[in-house]
Amino acid sequence: MDNRRDILKKVYLVYIAVALLGVAVVAKVFYIQFAEGEVWREKAKELSIRYEKIEAVRGNILANDGSLLAASIPVFDLRIDAGNTHYKDDFFYEKVDSLAWHLADLFRDKTSQEYKQMLVKARKNNNRYLLLKRNISYVELKKVRKFPIFRLGKYKGGLIAEARNRRELPFRWLAFRTIGWDKPGEDNDIGLEGAYSEILEGESGRRLMQRIGNGAYRPLNQETEIEPRNGHDLLTSIDINIQDVAEDALMRQLIANEADHGCAVLMEVSTGFIVAIANLGKNKEGVYEEKYNYAIGESSEPGSTFKLASLMCALDEGLVKLTDTVDTQGGAVRFANRIMKDSHEGGYGRISVQRAFELSSNVGISKVVHKAYRDKPDQFISKLYSMRLNEKLGLDIPGEGSPFIKDTKHRYWSKVSLPWMSVGYEVAITPLQTLAFYNAIANNGKMVKPQFIKEIHLAGKTIQKFEPVVLKESIVQNPETLAKVRNMLEGVVERGTATNLRNPVYKIAGKTGTAQIAQQNSGYNKSNYKASFVGYFPADNPKYTCIVVINNPRKGVYYGGSIAGPVFREIADKVYATRLDPVRSKTDTLGSAPPLMASGYAKDLETIFRETNVVWKGSSQQYEFASMNTSDSSIQIKPLAISETQIPDVTGMGARDAVYLLENAGVRVQIKGKGLVRKQSLPAGAKARRGSQCVIELG
Repeated sequence: MDNRRDILKKVYLVYIAVALLGVAVVAKVFYIQFAEGEVWREKAKELSIRYEKIEAVRGNILANDGSLLAASIPVFDLRIDAGNTHYKDDFFYEKVDSLAWHLADLFRDKTSQEYKQMLVKARKNNNRYLLLKRNISYVELKKVRKFPIFRLGKYKGGLIAEARNRRELPFRWLAFRTIGWDKPGEDNDIGLEGAYSEILEGESGRRLMQRIGNGAYRPLNQETEIEPRNGHDLLTSIDINIQDVAEDALMRQLIANEADHGCAVLMEVSTGFIVAIANLGKNKEGVYEEKYNYAIGESSEPGSTFKLASLMCALDEGLVKLTDTVDTQGGAVRFANRIMKDSHEGGYGRISVQRAFELSSNVGISKVVHKAYRDKPDQFISKLYSMRLNEKLGLDIPGEGSPFIKDTKHRYWSKVSLPWMSVGYEVAITPLQTLAFYNAIANNGKMVKPQFIKEIHLAGKTIQKFEPVVLKESIVQNPETLAKVRNMLEGVVERGTATNLRNPVYKIAGKTGTAQIAQQNSGYNKSNYKASFVGYFPADNPKYTCIVVINNPRKGVYYGGSIAGPVFREIADKVYATRLDPVRSKTDTLGSAPPLMASGYAKDLETIFRETNVVWKGSSQQYEFASMNTSDSSIQIKPLAISETQIPDVTGMGARDAVYLLENAGVRVQIKGKGLVRKQSLPAGAKARRGSQCVIELG
């Protein structure tokens, strides 16, 4: 009896517990449904609906003439809402064969049967977000919109085109390292892309996306979109033509001498704007490419180009005269436990200080500086510091190398430090820092900051101009010093180590440099050299400074005048011919001559005529592309017949318009030369065969 009572108690307890649990569950359900319902419904929305970033169009980077150095072009991911309810299944299955054929014909990545199977399967599975093709161009998208089903429109046709931007470099490797890149999620952004990323990238927009299953989302509607604000454009000081010459000349010299790497920089004297900057080094395959910005980042011993700074210290403080003489002692002199040697066997005998500089005598310059500062080396270091040789330039581009001018308290200061520093050893400086110093001499002592950006544009309007930045008003105390050193630099070319740069048209002033390169484990050796030349032109009225540095030439010749000098001369000749030669100087007026444009985008033609005050007849409102007729006294723009089934006539067009029209006709394009199209390999009016190649020659 007692056992039965105990069992019943336990049964009742379990029953009561279960009943209470049930009541609690029901109560919780009601509480969630009514008391917390709104909160949970909002959370459910957040899980099924979200905002997605719409990428802003990144700003362009332009050359000084407006040519594109870097640009963002739109590409699209093509999708279809196969579960679209705006049309019935009968319509879909009637048109799917034709749609599949058009997709296969355009993209040529699948057969029409494969496309059909994919589309039919998506329809049956009610796939609202089927990916058809990634990274299609705008021209391809225009064609897709005319395909069966899709031609019903964005919503009725179920076409989904998701845009994003792809960064393109129209000139490919030209100034590649200086242009740089800005890769999302990475910290190694370089060049102008990295330095001005915030200005270029703009502000992203937003659009509402709905979850449709399997982790996929589709845009809700266009009305919910917040438009992005596109980035600003950067107008650089880079001259495309001179940049091309600099890279080509440097490349040829590197190849001819089997050198490791090199750089060349051209800068405007008065402003500090960089006109050209080339950096080339060997990759693993032995091919030269722009893999590192040596001009900005490589801080190393400069060698003989530093002799100018050393001698300037003594000249400016009145410790030496150019007419003083120095005995080169058979080409060798001992300082403490080391021997300083001249490259010229046997030395130069007793010569003037100026002649020692022109001949780049290590013995001569080191003896002059050692005599002037051996009892007061701190004064020498202080003078170098006063010329700002120990400071960075503060470039906008990241990665500037740090200069190194040690003082007498440095742990490695020794009895030979002063003479060795005087000829460019036991110091370190980048090529661009060296150039800025020489530029100050050409600029009447004023040191300006090297700059790459001239203007910032937004929607074609200038919103900011960059003015020259003065780093130091004068690097000398006595103005007479500048006249003395400029005379020395002219002497290097006229009768010194760079006579191969002398020419009858304009004068060059500068300094050769040849430095042994220290190896990490073996110190200095006679097989590793750095050849350089830095100077300015025209010497009597300096407009441009230039430096060329070539590291480790392996063909037996390693002197700066012989290796770096020819590159300098080629760049200088191009600049003089195009920018300085009074015979070839450009006029500000066009006169009666019409612009050198035969055909192109009609609105562009009108813009050119309007800006150059040229009178024309016709209107671009009626057609997209036009040709120009100048047979009579007036200029007429006439419609240019364009057909997607025929090869267009692109002669007289710029490369951009020509490529657009040819690719629109399904033709692959190869470009040769620069300028306007003067010849095309496929004749105008011929049938356009998709995938064929047309070579256009520019001139």
